[in-house]
Amino acid sequence: MSAPTLPTYADVEAAAQVLDRVAHRTPVLRSRRLDALAGCELHLKAEHLQRVGAFKFRGAYTALSAFDGEQRRGGVVAFSSGNHAQAVALAAREIGMPAVIVMPHDAPEQKVAATLGYGAEVVRYDRYTEDRPAVAAALATERGMTLVPPFDHPKVIAGQGTAVKELVEDAGPPDVLVVPLGGGGLLSGSILSARALAPDARIYGVEPAAGDDARRSLQEGRIVQIQTPRTIADGAQTTSLGELTFPIVRDGVEAVLTATDEELVGAMRVMASTLKQVVEPTGVLGLAAVLSGAVPELTGRRVGVVLSGGNVDLDRFAALVGGQ
Repeated sequence: MSAPTLPTYADVEAAAQVLDRVAHRTPVLRSRRLDALAGCELHLKAEHLQRVGAFKFRGAYTALSAFDGEQRRGGVVAFSSGNHAQAVALAAREIGMPAVIVMPHDAPEQKVAATLGYGAEVVRYDRYTEDRPAVAAALATERGMTLVPPFDHPKVIAGQGTAVKELVEDAGPPDVLVVPLGGGGLLSGSILSARALAPDARIYGVEPAAGDDARRSLQEGRIVQIQTPRTIADGAQTTSLGELTFPIVRDGVEAVLTATDEELVGAMRVMASTLKQVVEPTGVLGLAAVLSGAVPELTGRRVGVVLSGGNVDLDRFAALVGGQ
């Protein structure tokens, strides 16, 4: 089998043109109190303030905007635990095409409601017993629609890379870049941008401790697939890296680190108390690794951290942050 054609920074630049005045240029947040806690100079890219409340809009809109006329008439199928679902639903509405989203039975209701609110049809499945790519592929074939996966797609990766492109442009090149990691779309795009704009930066991906497939994949030099991890980071309950994301991550990071659910809750509390921001568990994976000391040699460094999303049911947020 021939190696897949990987996206490049030129694709990120093209995606930035597509997203201009469509996606938000989200702010980079600073806090002296947070700097003191972390022992470094933190620059937080606030993708929880992106359209649909997550970075996923960047990749979804970039991918759907490339559809030809026949594909637009047929519509799009996507599978997602929530944020990609909302992103594809909104992008499809903006561009003017039907969308069907395959979502797990236990997806946060806020994410399901938002997806429906953007006009998409939602088909539910059991993430612990059913194969979501197979469910989505069958729907795409049955209905004559085009499948856009949540991370292993060149235009999705390129779109996600625009977040770190903006981070470097707005805050300057970081010494260290820390990015949440599920299937690797955001991290892969971030690597493309950082290698072009901040070539000396050390890059770390952070995944849930319960789902350390990427860390194991790098150790073994191959894509390791695991069972769906049980973690509060529902946006990173992936079972493996993709054929595109694996080589980019493998060649681009210093290491893949992990954060426990307890560390995620701690980081959510810190964001709420210092910056008054609601960030979902997956969204604070990078920050949790910084605060726990998992990221090495940060003292006095400029550290870029991507806050990837903020879509969490408020009752759930209160229960987690309040310690109930």
